[in-house]
Amino acid sequence: MIVSAKARLRQEARDRLNAVAPEQRKAVSLQIISRLRQQAVWKSAGSILFFAPLPSEPDIWPLLEEALLAGKTVALPRFSLETQSYLACVVQNPQTDLRSGQFRIREPGLSCPEFPLNRLDLVLVPGVAFQSDGGRLGRGKGFYDRLLAAVRRTKCGVAFDEQIVGAIPVGPLDIRVNCIVTPTRWVEVAGDTRQVT
Repeated sequence: MIVSAKARLRQEARDRLNAVAPEQRKAVSLQIISRLRQQAVWKSAGSILFFAPLPSEPDIWPLLEEALLAGKTVALPRFSLETQSYLACVVQNPQTDLRSGQFRIREPGLSCPEFPLNRLDLVLVPGVAFQSDGGRLGRGKGFYDRLLAAVRRTKCGVAFDEQIVGAIPVGPLDIRVNCIVTPTRWVEVAGDTRQVT
């Protein structure tokens, strides 16, 4: 039941995203970057786990370069075939440190050192859809939920407005985010209350 409900929701979210022109995605990605830059959690974070955006996801890549210039520790997920899970690995030079990974997504090479997930200050989280109470719908393999389960600090969903939905079916292994940034909103999830700015 929950699996089929998630599959339907994934398809609906993808259909909405496919209707957004690439030029518009680029413009609203810049709005997301601007909104995230203003948040205290971004300014105070010493270590940040980014994601390498797919064409259908918000392009927050310019923030990675900014974070490096600001002296923050920057990491990206690297898939471990051995453990079938994602590790956080430090990136110092995106031009030389990255390669095409297991799922054809840019990820750190083997020379990039691992960074403990439980020491990250901020994790920027991709998803197919998000709910304003922190619910997240991923691609369905559970890899990101296992990564997020080890994170102690802020987990921030990064999404287009089209990806915010009224309800997401949540299972016992699904990890919620603490906040969500979109081109037009910053949503902080705090227990049963939420603050939208």
